[in-house]
Amino acid sequence: MAGSELGLLFQQRFLAARRLRGMPWAELEQQLTAAPQRSQSSLLSDILHQTVLHPLCVRFPPPASYRRRFLTELIKKHESTAADPLDELYDALAPILNEEESTRCYKSYLLPSGEAVTLSESVAIISQGTTGLITWDAALHLAEWAMENPKVFTNRTVLELGSGVGFTGLVICKTCNPKTYVFSDCHHAVLKQLTENIRLNGFTLEPETTNPAQGQEAEGQECQQPKLLVAELDWRSVTEQQLLALHADVVIAADVVYDPEVTLALIGVLRKFSTSRADRKPEIYVALTVRNADTYHVFQAELDKAGIRWQIIPAHSSNIFLHDTQPNVTVLQLLV
Repeated sequence: MAGSELGLLFQQRFLAARRLRGMPWAELEQQLTAAPQRSQSSLLSDILHQTVLHPLCVRFPPPASYRRRFLTELIKKHESTAADPLDELYDALAPILNEEESTRCYKSYLLPSGEAVTLSESVAIISQGTTGLITWDAALHLAEWAMENPKVFTNRTVLELGSGVGFTGLVICKTCNPKTYVFSDCHHAVLKQLTENIRLNGFTLEPETTNPAQGQEAEGQECQQPKLLVAELDWRSVTEQQLLALHADVVIAADVVYDPEVTLALIGVLRKFSTSRADRKPEIYVALTVRNADTYHVFQAELDKAGIRWQIIPAHSSNIFLHDTQPNVTVLQLLV
């Protein structure tokens, strides 16, 4: 992904004024030009306090480079008007000018309820030998689809394959009321960051374990939050017994179809669910970004070869997480 595209992702995911005000930069410039001077300053001050100076962003700041670009652009818009200088814009920018870049940053995503999902992520696409330390487009897409279809998850046990830093699962846990949610991944750095992000968002975890079947023997008491587990699950070695012991009603995965070797390992995991009793077979949904048509077709061909039927889920209508440009994301339901 090019640097400009990465910058766009930061712009899409930051609590930006364009979202809170519902206007693009061009419309903001037009409104500033047409407004009286006092209204111009009031509008910009409002935007500043709902973005960079918002308590959530102060506590969990997005990348310094993005905050500098955002404030610089906001100042340019202000200076293009005849309004008097707005000192608090420059006061907000000053400490960021010399702020050192970190290898990690926070990203916050607003839910329709006003609650936020906040994640600590890597600023690099590949970090510590994995791409699992950032949130990818298919995770946003799958989360939006889940919010439109909460009954798929309500009071059910959900297993997520390749949870990464946890975005999709955290959205589902905050909006869809699952009974149990099992996050899983295989990279130790990803599992560590995933665990931190779950706790960052106010959830408590069942005791972490390397055995994904543990912690499922007894039914949990009803509580205000779902039972959450983090499992180390290697697709190449996980057994059929381990998977079935989770008693998953729903299995989901996002942006896990990007490499032929990974695809074959994923197919191997999905096949293991086919041995469940007919009344215990989980519903399976996989969201994938079609970056390479050949990779997508290989996945479909391997599903056919494994006897796993599939169907494309109709596109959802919501656009919650600020997609300025819609990626080529497809959600498939798999029938094992």
